[in-house]
Amino acid sequence: MVNYTENELFSITDFTKKISSLLKDVKNNTLEKIGVLKNNRLEAVVLSTAEYTRLKQIEEDALCSQWTYWEDEELDNFGKIAIGLSKHDYDDEDYSTW
Repeated sequence: MVNYTENELFSITDFTKKISSLLKDVKNNTLEKIGVLKNNRLEAVVLSTAEYTRLKQIEEDALCSQWTYWEDEELDNFGKIAIGLSKHDYDDEDYSTW
């Protein structure tokens, strides 16, 4: 869960009254983020474009094809090794019904 300091939370009314200066503070990194409250519940978060771009890049990298996934057989073998079986313990045995 993301924590907010008192100076990062604003009611929607206060946010609209101070929007120009708040956006300037976010852009200049005086404020990391702004939480906008409606009926005392967090409704939106305002971030700088640089921070948003950074987070989107992390998301894209996580979904990128550079991440490799194990084949089913590799995953099965890893699981067998993790529980303490040596390779000769499972070479010819079918563990798919575990």
